[in-house]
Amino acid sequence: MTSRDTGRWVIPKGWPMTGKCAHEVAAQEALEEAGVRGAVEKDTLGAYSYSKVLRDGVQVVCKVQVYALEVTDMVKNFKEKGERTIEWVSFDEAAGRVREPELRGLLLALKRVMTERLASPRAKQVPEAKQISADKQISAK
Repeated sequence: MTSRDTGRWVIPKGWPMTGKCAHEVAAQEALEEAGVRGAVEKDTLGAYSYSKVLRDGVQVVCKVQVYALEVTDMVKNFKEKGERTIEWVSFDEAAGRVREPELRGLLLALKRVMTERLASPRAKQVPEAKQISADKQISAK
């Protein structure tokens, strides 16, 4: 999906929320920003950092913890509908669209994990879709 402000390709992410674990925040942001629900993994896939300019002009470095979400439902109406472009693409296409090299690496790592899981004799059925979502932390720059 694209960001609302710059239109660059990103994953759903949000600020920490009191009373919620990071993976729960990631699932909530995926619903609000991309209109998807599903089972979120509790363990992080990894993390990446990027610079963000806040409304007041202050630049901060955000560290983003990334979680996999197995999509089981797509809702018609969600908080940020119409504010972003949302597309389902391959891992390779997604990796080519994002600007952050660390996020690109996480997308390709998730592709490898999913390929291994699907090739495993234990794989009973193909999951409908995997999406990554994130919870971020900031530090002033």
